[in-house]
Parts: sequence; C-alpha cells; structure tokens
Amino acid sequence: MAALATFRRLLALPRGARSFGVRLSPTGEKITHTGQVYDEKDYRKVRFVGRQKEVNANFAIDLIAEQPVNEVDHRVISCDGGGGALGHPKVYINLDKETKTGTCGYCGLQFKQHHH
Repeated sequence: MAALATFRRLLALPRGARSFGVRLSPTGEKITHTGQVYDEKDYRKVRFVGRQKEVNANFAIDLIAEQPVNEVDHRVISCDGGGGALGHPKVYINLDKETKTGTCGYCGLQFKQHHH
C-alpha cells in the first residue's frame, strides 16, 4: 500500500516537478531511471566501449500521467489494463464519493464517476 500511495503522489505532481526523464551525470553519461551511473574506472563500463549507453526516455510514470482521467457512468468499474493478454488481472474500483478519483493499482489509470 505504501508503494501505491507514493505512486499516487508522484502522479499528482506536474511533469517537470517529478524530475524523471534522461539526465546526465557530471561525466556526461546518461543516468537511467534507477539512478544507475558508473565511475570512470568502473569495470562495468567496458560494455559501452565503442558505443553509447542507450537509455529509454519514455518512463512509464510519465506516460501514465499524460493519460486523461476516464469519466464513467457507473459507481463501480473494473480495470484489466486492456489489451487482453497484455493487460493485468481484473480489479474493481469503487467510485462512490463525488470527489473521489479511483486509480488502478496495477496500471495507474485514473477513473472518475460522471454524476448526472
């Protein structure tokens, strides 16, 4: 549950404040999303001799935050991540409260009940 709370707090921040994205170390090396960076004399840098370290700039938390909140008519909805086998186990999200936005614990999609 603590991880889900942290995830929700990160999603609430504006994209620039989350400070994700590709950053460079003082030596000019790209830093991964986990903070991985090597010292100049680290033997693990041998795999990057003659080629550049590739870091994916599309972090999942940024891509999820760009998704709009889904407005639904029902008070209880289910989320399976979509995509059939590429999704996740089906979970049910309760949207009873008028101001509540439900967040899927697996994929991070957000849902809000559209009150008539």
